Amino acid sequence: MSIDKNIQTAKDFFAAIGRGDKEALRALVAEDIEWIIPGKDWPLAGTRHGHAGLADLLETASRSIETSTEAREFVAQGDRVFVVGVATGRIKATNTTFKDDWVFAITVRHGKLAKIREYIDTQALAQASQIDASALA
Repeated sequence: MSIDKNIQTAKDFFAAIGRGDKEALRALVAEDIEWIIPGKDWPLAGTRHGHAGLADLLETASRSIETSTEAREFVAQGDRVFVVGVATGRIKATNTTFKDDWVFAITVRHGKLAKIREYIDTQALAQASQIDASALA
């Protein structure tokens, strides 16, 4: 596929995220998608595979956070698309807001997202996820 089509596929993916359109997301990703969110001790961290992994990630996200994501820049070479953006939201467990600057490294294969690796502001999300012990006393 052309670079322009790969960028459009990534744009369509982020538009579907913004609409909360799970069916469109499923249609835009390969059956064997691999989605990696580095880190540990955070509900969204880990590697998920396939449409079942995508469904698990979306369900975990909906239980854990409220977020609004804005993809601001798309840069592509070959089958790779790098997307730079920002997310703002709230961690539900702590009711704490966050701002997360991120980069998605996406591999597009045959017009579908085959691999996603998120590079996120883990410090911002970890801080927003911490429960203030003094508030519990």
